[in-house]
Amino acid sequence: MKAFLCRWLPIFFGCHCRPDRSFRYRGRPFPICARCTGELVGMIAAAAVFGFFRPAPWAAALTLIPLVIDGFVQRQTSYESTNPRRFWTGCLFGYGFLTLIFMSLVWVYQLGRSVGLAYFR
Repeated sequence: MKAFLCRWLPIFFGCHCRPDRSFRYRGRPFPICARCTGELVGMIAAAAVFGFFRPAPWAAALTLIPLVIDGFVQRQTSYESTNPRRFWTGCLFGYGFLTLIFMSLVWVYQLGRSVGLAYFR
C-alpha cells in the first residue's frame, strides 16, 4: 500500500515533491509536499462531512482563495511561505474544491432527475 501511495499521490496532485517543502516522518519526507498534504486532508474532511454540513457555494469558493494568493505571491516575489501555512491553505482549498465538486454532482443529479421525471410523466 505504501509503495502505491508513494507512486500515485504525487501524480494525482501534480506535486513537485520537493523535500524542503514536505513534512517529515522519522526523518523521511512525505511522498507529497505540505500543500498537497493539506489538500488531501481537506478533501478527506469534505468527503466525511458533506452529508451533514454543506456551506453555501460562495463560502466554499472563498476557501479556494488563500491558497491561490499564497502561491501567487510566493511565485511573484521573494516571499517564502512556511510549511504550516502551505498545509492550512491546502486544507482550505481541498475542502472547498471537493465541496464544490460534490455540490455540482448533486445539482446535475437533481436536474437530470427532474428533467427525466417531467419527460416520462
